[in-house]
Amino acid sequence: MTGMIAAMDPADPSSPAEHTPPALEAAHTHALTTRVWHWVNLVALISLFMSGLMIFNAHPRLYWGEYGNRDEPAWLAIGAQGQQGFLKVAGQQLDTTGVLGRYSDSDGMTRNRAFPGWVTIPSDYNLADARHWHFFFAWIFAFGLLVFMAVSLLNGHIRRMIAMRRAEWHPRTLWTTIVDHVRLKFHTAPGEAYNPLQKLSYIAVIFIALPLMIVTGLAMAPGTDAALHWPSMLFGGRQSARSLHFILAFALAGFLVVHVVLVIIHKPLMLLRGMTIGNRA
Repeated sequence: MTGMIAAMDPADPSSPAEHTPPALEAAHTHALTTRVWHWVNLVALISLFMSGLMIFNAHPRLYWGEYGNRDEPAWLAIGAQGQQGFLKVAGQQLDTTGVLGRYSDSDGMTRNRAFPGWVTIPSDYNLADARHWHFFFAWIFAFGLLVFMAVSLLNGHIRRMIAMRRAEWHPRTLWTTIVDHVRLKFHTAPGEAYNPLQKLSYIAVIFIALPLMIVTGLAMAPGTDAALHWPSMLFGGRQSARSLHFILAFALAGFLVVHVVLVIIHKPLMLLRGMTIGNRA
């Protein structure tokens, strides 16, 4: 096993740089349904994130509880005071001029807006269009996740690639994996697509974060709250659901950035083939 790990280690100068063991290629071969969901979900998440930032621009303040308005204390606020943009979190205020709150657009015009146009959909302030974009991709996101979970249970994708083995739960195994990631060494056991830390990350995202995005989105929607009050009650109020929705959105954005960076630095061609043509072309 030690020899196999060494052969897979790109940091080892004696390892063949261009050779990928067939077993590792096979372990990273994903089913067609998984590949389709991966890319559709990527487009949906990016569109939801950017249109969500435009919706947030309409009221760039977050609260806990059921109610929130400009007369209520906010735990997070983005805005402008005079010539200065600011980000205020838990009473601590940071100068964010030029980035958040107050900035110059591509035409050189000064804008007082929480998030700049280059990161929102649409780029010009339009709450109605942002809602249309958001709700359209929300349906794709929600039903796509439901179909992916059902198919993955049936075709064994979850059991084969994501499920944690008993030995992988051992604290020493988890700690070793974390240390290896810090050192940019990404070892996996023979026949496994992912190591324990990767599996835990995917479990947290697919089975916790993504479903919570859907439920908190429903909880903060006035129509849903009027028909079914229990989703907002579940989180302690509509404003609490909105705050959790915002936090989860940025957590998922951070996960996406880290995910892309790790793919780029560790066998990008193999991983990209596995998620596009399935490594079997």
